[in-house]
Amino acid sequence: MALPDRPLVVTVLVADRLVAPFGLGVCNEVFGYDRSRLGLPRFDFGIAAEHPGVCRTDTGIGILVEHDLERVDRSDILLVTAWEDFDAEPSPQLLDAVRRAHARGALLVSHCTGVFVLAAAGLLDGMRVTTHWKWTGELATRFPELEVDPSVLYVDNGRIITGAGTAAGVDALLHLVRREWGANAANSLAREMVVPAHRDGGQAQFIDAPVAACEDDRLGAVLEWAQQHLAEEISVDLLARRALMSPRSFARRFKATTGTTPHAWLLARRLDAAEVLLEESDASVEEIARLVGFGTAAGLREQFTRRRGVAPRAYRQTFRSGARTAPVQLDGHRPWAGGVRGDEPLVEAELGQPA
Repeated sequence: MALPDRPLVVTVLVADRLVAPFGLGVCNEVFGYDRSRLGLPRFDFGIAAEHPGVCRTDTGIGILVEHDLERVDRSDILLVTAWEDFDAEPSPQLLDAVRRAHARGALLVSHCTGVFVLAAAGLLDGMRVTTHWKWTGELATRFPELEVDPSVLYVDNGRIITGAGTAAGVDALLHLVRREWGANAANSLAREMVVPAHRDGGQAQFIDAPVAACEDDRLGAVLEWAQQHLAEEISVDLLARRALMSPRSFARRFKATTGTTPHAWLLARRLDAAEVLLEESDASVEEIARLVGFGTAAGLREQFTRRRGVAPRAYRQTFRSGARTAPVQLDGHRPWAGGVRGDEPLVEAELGQPA
């Protein structure tokens, strides 16, 4: 399916003195510019509020908001940034607008405490969600029907994505771009933004005990080597030897430094590489499986379908250059709504076995 003929309507929903400027800036950086040359569609980006006019951020900076809730009613993607004052309940009119957007098939993304608005609208009942780690307890207390995960960067529930605080907003939106328009578009956008192209949703929000710089450098060299040798069999033992550590010490250092496990990190890198090859090369699925370290096409298909929600060949048909699909369609039928889960838990391989 070709990219849509019309610009996709992307709206940030704000309220006076409740919006954080960082989250608003991230939304603008991803959707506010014409980046069609990167394989992205055209966006009609704007800000809406229940009461248009000068809206002040939580730091007092004034922003001119020209649109009211009517814009929400025609949005393809609705972004809800931080809702900084928990005592300021969203109005019934605002909540109704959010519910209508969801009912039409719009894709909803919350950043940080914006999740409180989606929860108040009753759209998250029974879902696994996240927010900034400082407010996960408050979220769970106010909305006990939610499954609140305090540790992850974002959770993808298909038509609703909830992200953690501050910089996790970048990760959640790049994940959305990757999911809807492919790895090449997401990687190109990340290069322009000068940020990492992909952090898994299941990665820790923060690191309790960062290691010394010299040890980080050693680990960085090992990770760079691993990314250049994905086709080879790579075990925790092998990585530990290259880092001059014992396997157990390496596993602990790795988790402390990256917020994830060696197995999860390596699996994510192999899937990333597979995505790029599916999009940009004519190599067979069997050859791609060999090149990125899955060994067999069956192994690649199993992991790719589990983590991306679609088989490799279907992904290729969707995201091949020049034939990328449109994202949100208001009838709700996106390529694989609800299938892509950046937050799924990955099981750590036994030490000494392939990572």
